[in-house]
Amino acid sequence: MSLRGNKQFQLLWIGGVVSQLGTDMTRIAMPMLVLALTGSPGLAGVVAGAKAAAMLVAQMPAGVWVDRWDRRRTLLGAQAVQVLAAAVLAGVILVGEAHVWVLVALAVVDGVCVAFVGPAWDTAIRGVVAPEQLRSAYAQEESRRHAAALAGPPVGGFLYGLGQAVPFVVDCVSYLLAWVATLLARVPRRPQGSPEPVRKGMRREAGEAVGWLWRRRGLREIFLIAMMLNLLGGAFLIPLVVLIGERGGDALNTGTVFAATGIGGLAGALLSGWLGRLLAPGKLAVVFTTVFGGAIVAMALPFGPWWPMVPLLLFSLTTPTFNVVLSAVVSRLVPEDMLGRVGAALTMVSRGLNPLAPVLGGSLAAAFGGAWALVGIGGIMLVVAGVAAASKDVRTFSDEPNQVPA
Repeated sequence: MSLRGNKQFQLLWIGGVVSQLGTDMTRIAMPMLVLALTGSPGLAGVVAGAKAAAMLVAQMPAGVWVDRWDRRRTLLGAQAVQVLAAAVLAGVILVGEAHVWVLVALAVVDGVCVAFVGPAWDTAIRGVVAPEQLRSAYAQEESRRHAAALAGPPVGGFLYGLGQAVPFVVDCVSYLLAWVATLLARVPRRPQGSPEPVRKGMRREAGEAVGWLWRRRGLREIFLIAMMLNLLGGAFLIPLVVLIGERGGDALNTGTVFAATGIGGLAGALLSGWLGRLLAPGKLAVVFTTVFGGAIVAMALPFGPWWPMVPLLLFSLTTPTFNVVLSAVVSRLVPEDMLGRVGAALTMVSRGLNPLAPVLGGSLAAAFGGAWALVGIGGIMLVVAGVAAASKDVRTFSDEPNQVPA
């Protein structure tokens, strides 16, 4: 059966599209709401940070529980709580009771739900997609993320202009539609033919996942590279904003430049299947890291406020390929009864330094200006690329199951 004819996957994907669009709408609407209510950018950051912190803290326990529990019920349960939390959020805004502590509490609830939905979603895809179609499935997943990232913020801003509660009401509806799609998809409750999992204790089960990853030479190094990519990829944003301002760019200029990430990412998602076949995962990691670092350095070239859009578009074209190949590698190599735990461990490794990214970028921009901060961040990325290229484990890594230890 072709992936297009796989009704279970397509239902999941449609639900994911709707849910992701709602999430990206509120990503711009929430700080606008907090600023309107309090006038404090700091409190807007607190609300966003509360969600990120809750997700990171809950990630590993969620991964263990996803492997223990009925995966279909876990995914539906987490999505149902998201529906309820979104409904409460829209309700308190409508009645004028959207106090900051309420927004923080609901952000924490949503962050915990995201920690459960992530690994449960990955196990659902693995359960309904044949191994040889995983790259195509993740390419389709990547396209919906970039499409939502491109459409979500402007739609969210437009809806917010109609009324403060409007984007949050729409977000609640999007979560509900995603829940219905998951229900109709009827994803497997457990891996086919697998015995009921034996509970060994949270620490031991989490330790098994970390141990499995540590023994996979090449894979562990690539996820350490991903950690640096996420750190430096988040750090360059503030220096880029500063650079555009230093060169006379206005808010429209800045927004248009950053739109290149959505445009390039969407185009790259469409090309990721073809690009992913050109290089083995290890070599792809080296090439992508080199392109990423070189593009960040190139943004500092003195060609005016619009110039950064060109290198930004370039590495945005390659980002989906790296994401798709990495997701497919994990799905192929990780034992199905450990998908939740290993996925959570990989998320914590790759995103563990993310909270430091804006601090690093802002500090460098304040100390050296936008251009030199970008040169420094891109230079560090090129050093990471050099270390990766020098590692035989990275260069020779592929997604063949017999290449790694059992």
